[in-house]
Amino acid sequence: QVQLVESGGGLVQAGGSLRLSCAASGRTFTTNVMGWFRQAPGKEREFVAAITRTGGNTYNADSVKGRFTISRDDAKNTVDLQMNSLKPEDTAVYYCAEGKSRFLVREVADYKSWGQGTQVTVSS
Repeated sequence: QVQLVESGGGLVQAGGSLRLSCAASGRTFTTNVMGWFRQAPGKEREFVAAITRTGGNTYNADSVKGRFTISRDDAKNTVDLQMNSLKPEDTAVYYCAEGKSRFLVREVADYKSWGQGTQVTVSS
């Protein structure tokens, strides 16, 4: 099973940017989709973005469209999330995960091999 480790979180002011990275170890990426999720205190984990193998197709949550961009490098076994124009409501722990299939999906149950998460805090 692949191990996923997120990095790049931190504290940023509203309107700022952060780039999250997810590195895999244990084995290389498969053909499965990779995704980013987030979970704010007291809330359920929610979908942020997903990307197919080779990055040919992506799918973003409406709340982040036009602001966040997901990318992946299968040669390096990394998946990144570029976050621009950050808002206080983006504050959460961000997780990357490997999907159970190659399809672009957004349900938590359709993903496996979760990382430990990285905290993103956006101040107003």
